[in-house]
Amino acid sequence: MLALPLPLVLLLVPAVLAADASYRTLSTASNPDWMMKVPDSASLASISIPGTHDSMALFGGDLTQCQENFGASGDTLTAQLNAGIRMFDIRLRVNEGNTFTVHHGAVYQNANFDDVLRKIDQWLNAHPSEAVVMRIKQECTGDIGSCADADGQASFVDIFDTYRNNAPAAQRRLWAPSVQRNSAAPTPTMGEIRSKIVLAVLHGAQGGRTDQYGLAQFSGWNDGNSAWVQDNYNVPNTGAIATKRDQVRRFLDKTNAGDQSAIYVNFCSGSSLFAQPWQVAAGAGGTQGVNPFLLIYLGQGTDVHAEVHRTGIVMMDFPGGALINKILSFNARL
Repeated sequence: MLALPLPLVLLLVPAVLAADASYRTLSTASNPDWMMKVPDSASLASISIPGTHDSMALFGGDLTQCQENFGASGDTLTAQLNAGIRMFDIRLRVNEGNTFTVHHGAVYQNANFDDVLRKIDQWLNAHPSEAVVMRIKQECTGDIGSCADADGQASFVDIFDTYRNNAPAAQRRLWAPSVQRNSAAPTPTMGEIRSKIVLAVLHGAQGGRTDQYGLAQFSGWNDGNSAWVQDNYNVPNTGAIATKRDQVRRFLDKTNAGDQSAIYVNFCSGSSLFAQPWQVAAGAGGTQGVNPFLLIYLGQGTDVHAEVHRTGIVMMDFPGGALINKILSFNARL
């Protein structure tokens, strides 16, 4: 019998998807109107916000799925919103007819940008006290493992502007200062953005920020880390999950000790061929995952580590209900 290398054997073993308070239990959290209690005067930078990395990555198997599947065509966004998620990471491919479809790498996620806008529009209509922050990325690089944009179409930014100017849901919901090509927006207060979608940044296919779209603070947010972003997304193997945990912890400490007028975005996600998204989130091979680690860390007091008085925006794969609730609990101080 042919002996397979250990990493390949591990890839062939079915994923063990045991849910717990920190992992794959999104629906156990119910926080549809939590921003109602946030004062209008509160800066977006002061608010602790749960978010999802690759928010609509539901299909393609363990290598590409990043979130629990509550339905295609944007239904999963509704479930996330009801749980309390308020930042989305949306990855788009240029499709025929100068339209956007949602992708994770080469895998179409059974949704279009129209679905994203429509679902958020409907939800905000029912929950006008709330606001959504969004990161948009041009997903297709044309490289192996990625997708390629459709030929003969307008540029990514021209298509985005067409949605902004013509899609009724976009006209109602996009916070205008954040979606201008030539002028970045200041960090808003809660009162300025209720019932709106705030574009944090628009990234090109190679990760660089595109023009001036988004918030001025994120002018240096390129691929991976920046002054205000921790996104060490390459976790080469399951043993390296411990390093990823430490990166999340250190950035959380920076969020609390650093500039309190700035928004910090902390990605808990990471992956590679030998450390799939669910493994980084939940743990694998005896290594604790980022999600359970973070839930424990946020629950500890100053007798264990430096005070945590805000979390910034925490971008997660497969978040559990208790972890979402814990992040939101820090807003009681506002």
